[in-house]
Amino acid sequence: MAASSGPGTRGTPRARLNRELVVAAAIDLADAGGVEAVSMRRLATHLGVDPMSLYRHVDGKEALLEAMIDAVIARIDPVTDAGGWRTNARATMLAARATMSRHPWTAQLRKARLTPTPAELRHLDALVGILRDGGFDLELVHHAIHALGSRILGFSQDLYDDSEQATPEEMSAQTQAFQALGTPHLAELTAAVSGHDGLGGCDDDAEFVFALDLTLEGLERRRRPQ
Repeated sequence: MAASSGPGTRGTPRARLNRELVVAAAIDLADAGGVEAVSMRRLATHLGVDPMSLYRHVDGKEALLEAMIDAVIARIDPVTDAGGWRTNARATMLAARATMSRHPWTAQLRKARLTPTPAELRHLDALVGILRDGGFDLELVHHAIHALGSRILGFSQDLYDDSEQATPEEMSAQTQAFQALGTPHLAELTAAVSGHDGLGGCDDDAEFVFALDLTLEGLERRRRPQ
């Protein structure tokens, strides 16, 4: 007997409900409304099934969130044939960023978790393979992983969260606050970033690429003597 269809099922029979379908539907919910939109009840409604049937495929919400992270990271395709190690590593991490940018909630969830998922380990293994094929010894590979940090997965854990762009008025007020606090260098930098000196605001993609290229250039200099 066919189950009632929901937005994510398009008439899929209940008997065909499986873990992959459950996780994919949860990703759709998160893409549309953020990770806060994901609950077992909402997911069941989205799929047109009874909420309890979901527990045959995932052991609750935390397990579902981990499966969602794993499924997104599994969509990253490592690049191994674009050129030398640096070109391949750069392209692989930019591919990771493109994938994560399509699902921005993934970085938020990943930051809160210490244990890597199987797909994340496979992605890291592919990057280590690129470095080893490029002539890195194991010590330099170890240093490289620490230096690259979250950029391996395509996002940056910055010192401060400036993802929301401030208005010119807010930036001007911040500059004045830094001046009043006796931190003139921060005041000068804030004024420049706000546009008064031509730097412009923060571009997350540009800053990611800048830091990535800077790190790869440094690793190349360390690699050459070997």
